[in-house]
Amino acid sequence: MLIMIAIACVLLYLAIVKKFEPLLLLPIAFGMLIANLPLGGVMHKEYFTAEGINFAEMIAHGGLIDWLYLGVKLGIYPPLIFLGVGAMTDFGPLIANPKSILLGAAAQLGIFIAFIGAMLLGGFFPEQFAQFDINGAASIGIIGGADGPTAIYLTKTLKPELLSMIAIAAYSYMALIPIIQPPIMKLLTTKKERVIVMEQLRPVSKTEKIIFPIVVTLIVALIIPDAVPLVGMLMLGNLMKESGVVSRISNTAQNELMNIITIFLGISVGATADAKTFLTPATLGIVVLGLCAFCLSTAGGVLFGKIMCKLSGGKINPLIGSAGVSAVPMAARVSQVVGQKENLANFLLMHAMGPNVAGVIGSAVAAGVFLSMLAN
Repeated sequence: MLIMIAIACVLLYLAIVKKFEPLLLLPIAFGMLIANLPLGGVMHKEYFTAEGINFAEMIAHGGLIDWLYLGVKLGIYPPLIFLGVGAMTDFGPLIANPKSILLGAAAQLGIFIAFIGAMLLGGFFPEQFAQFDINGAASIGIIGGADGPTAIYLTKTLKPELLSMIAIAAYSYMALIPIIQPPIMKLLTTKKERVIVMEQLRPVSKTEKIIFPIVVTLIVALIIPDAVPLVGMLMLGNLMKESGVVSRISNTAQNELMNIITIFLGISVGATADAKTFLTPATLGIVVLGLCAFCLSTAGGVLFGKIMCKLSGGKINPLIGSAGVSAVPMAARVSQVVGQKENLANFLLMHAMGPNVAGVIGSAVAAGVFLSMLAN
């Protein structure tokens, strides 16, 4: 418990002083802190089992955190966060350059490689990594999408006992994007590729922006129904924003609702990180595999960007491929910063936003694929 309290304090330091993804890292760290206080008893994980939820015990003895955790256990919080993300997202760059969706798809490479890696680790070392079965491997792999809500949504269904470790790893790597991505981007590209100046994107009409979320929802619902709770809420939030007829609820989704759900999600996930479940070899495995997944996703996007650069005759800067991970808009900003350091005339931000928002859809679709294979 003392070690867990120390880890919680370190995470609080990173959130407050270093400002590493503070909106979620701070409540997660504080939830971890109060869950590991002696005689605290704020979280009763025994009420939440694979067989169901013990509501009788919760009503008799449950506390605030137990009730807040229902939003995680029942899969309510992540789709609501996607609603807010959709209301804040501009899909215009993706609509203007539909080819960038391929970069978003390529940047999901790390998800599936880490999935295989976790399966192998669990197979070769079954005693140390007993939780790395096919469900655990899928939950670990999704860290490569750099999408915290999606990782939580998938893990709460497939492997809830790994939830706190995966959530902390996912949000930590999202916060470290400006540190992790640039060396990979520079290693895989040449100076000539990094200085490429891309042409300005065409203007996107309001009609296109309104039709886009409707069409995407229909396509996803027909192909991967299990991804609809995430993608559907993402597109609903975007439709509310782009239609312009429900500005009040669009603003609420972007601000008040998003903030409230972030608090509830963070503190309840953090409260599941007790010493018994967190201080295990599985945690180290998740940290290492999560980092590999994230690095490989970044590399996948950049390498596919190089292919598109060749096919386009040098018109596409491969640096925008790194933004295919779904950390919006941080990954797109990293593409802009790295590109402008190489060429002051380089303005890649809007070009990178295309694969960046495509990555949000891609990670949700990847989670839907895992759910369709493993949860049904």
